[in-house]
Amino acid sequence: MGTKHGASELLVNADLARADSLAREIFSEVANKWAFLIIEFLGQRTMRFGELRDEVGGISHKMLTQNLRMLERNGLVERTVYPTIPPRVEYTLTGAGEALRSVVDGMCGWTQRYFSHIETSRHRFDASQL
Repeated sequence: MGTKHGASELLVNADLARADSLAREIFSEVANKWAFLIIEFLGQRTMRFGELRDEVGGISHKMLTQNLRMLERNGLVERTVYPTIPPRVEYTLTGAGEALRSVVDGMCGWTQRYFSHIETSRHRFDASQL
């Protein structure tokens, strides 16, 4: 019996380690200014590629494509192709993408709340390094 419990515990620990590793991998991919902006705009409505590029502003075609593919690969964005000529492609956030948007909004709220504290701390630290 002790062996069975030990094996079960090892599986739980292995699952936690895999989840932790996956979290680090996803956050390193998603934590860039373009992905955050894409998530923010797609959280407002479904958009076509050109609409999204115009809304994000300053993003190249290549960078938007790379970020959309990464977000789609991670299950955060859904790409729908309509069989028209020319093909119409739309992007929308998945449930997981919506949940991540809530986390990003929370991080932005935290930044706004502690903006003065962060600025003061940075100035104090930078001045002490001279």
